[in-house]
Amino acid sequence: MGGMTNGTVLVTGASRGIGAAIATRLAQDGYGVVVNYAQDAEGATSVVREISQAGGRAAAVQADVADAGQVAAMFEKAGAFGEPLVGLVNNAGSIGQEAPMADQRPDALARLVQTNVVGPALCAKHAIRAMSTKHGGTGGSIVNLASVAGHTGGLPHLVPYAATKGAVIAMTKGLASEVAEEGIRVNSVSPGIIDTEMSARPSARQIAETSPMGRMGHPGEVAAAVSWLVSNNASFVTGTDLTVSGGR
Repeated sequence: MGGMTNGTVLVTGASRGIGAAIATRLAQDGYGVVVNYAQDAEGATSVVREISQAGGRAAAVQADVADAGQVAAMFEKAGAFGEPLVGLVNNAGSIGQEAPMADQRPDALARLVQTNVVGPALCAKHAIRAMSTKHGGTGGSIVNLASVAGHTGGLPHLVPYAATKGAVIAMTKGLASEVAEEGIRVNSVSPGIIDTEMSARPSARQIAETSPMGRMGHPGEVAAAVSWLVSNNASFVTGTDLTVSGGR
């Protein structure tokens, strides 16, 4: 990658799973990557080490996306590489409380919405200010991680999670229209069941086996979709949700 610089992309929730795969892929693409994490410092450090050893540029930054102050501080640190911010990948998310709606706790619902909807909105707010051509930025791309659940209503006992992902898909479409004239594209990726810790329940594997392709997806397959949407190869694509689900 000798000296190649494509600017910086911030990836939230990048210490493991899909987020780690996205961060690694974007580093391979030549971006400086800000690897955000909420609690898993060890995981984030490991992702940064792996990227650095492969000749890429990465830095770990702690912030809970549900906390406005921490998000603001994170974006101030995003200038670590002295390059303009050109991308945000809103990947951080929670699955919430696994329970029927009748048993959902109010505090769990509030926390889920704060993390999965307010968090991406707060991150988008700061990314737009940094990337908008109206504010002296170079333009850029925002990719929101939604879910097939946002279209289908999702798995049993995870209705609130599906609701937050439906909100992310709507936010993507509305925001794409709002910032198109500022040189910023906004798209979402809706993974199906991907083989990560988050889907490590027997029911998930059974459901994946009934999909047309008959298997779970791999984090790298989601990362490839994100890589394309961040890149200039997707220069005329905005307001779109790309489903990565093996046909479900």
